[in-house]
Amino acid sequence: MNLFQLRAFDAVAREGSFTRAAERLFISQPAVTGHVKALEEHYQITLLRRTARRVELTEEGTRLAAITRAMFGLAEEAQAMLEANRQLLTGRLEVAADGPHRVMPMLAQLRERYPGITVNLRLGNAQETLAALLSEHADVAVLTEIEPRKGLHLQALCESRLCALLPVGHAWAGAGGDLPLAELDRQIMVLREPSSTTRRTFDKACSDAGVQPRVLLELDSREAVTEAVAAELGIGVVSSTEVAHDPRVVARPLAGQGLVNQHMVGCLERRRELRLIQAFLGLAAGQ
Repeated sequence: MNLFQLRAFDAVAREGSFTRAAERLFISQPAVTGHVKALEEHYQITLLRRTARRVELTEEGTRLAAITRAMFGLAEEAQAMLEANRQLLTGRLEVAADGPHRVMPMLAQLRERYPGITVNLRLGNAQETLAALLSEHADVAVLTEIEPRKGLHLQALCESRLCALLPVGHAWAGAGGDLPLAELDRQIMVLREPSSTTRRTFDKACSDAGVQPRVLLELDSREAVTEAVAAELGIGVVSSTEVAHDPRVVARPLAGQGLVNQHMVGCLERRRELRLIQAFLGLAAGQ
């Protein structure tokens, strides 16, 4: 069995691209293609489907990828242990986050302290971010309202409060102080999709308080919510850490129970001692 071929396949499976796999392995794209082709031909098996836009795993490829991910993950841990006393000058860190606002300041600090580290950032919703971490497509993740589970190390980062997002000309926009949640009863609202963390927190708080807003528009991004509010389509809800600096809208913190979210940094427990992961967790501890 040729380990070079397996490592090339593993890189393509992780990255979903021959080009990014070559960058990951610091070899040419033709070399990656050749290794994977030789592996498929030797075992008379199709592991990857190549389309015009992306590379997809076959059923056999998916099964092999689960094995190689674990195999080379252990190899990376062994290398990290053997290099534990070396200065942290270079490396690659895969980061996943459920939004850009909390992770970007951390990446700025990481760049300042360790300028030689390359970071690949994946942004997605809460479920996508957790899935990337658990499948080892990410080394560390910035997560919101995640329940503890076996094998997952979680470290507190910060907390945020839900805010009502109002068009600047709204009657409530000029008032000071918090806006009682009860004021949103029967109000027309534009909100994130039901699976988003912000929406789930808001829906539960409304249910517990007996508040029934009129949700007339659901959107799949916080940027879209801001645009909808600016267009006066309704009142939005955003996290206090994600308020856009937009003169067309005004954010007022909501007053009530269950309107606070806890944000955390997570990694797999067995990979917690890796130096790059420790460096990132150290940044979270200083927040």
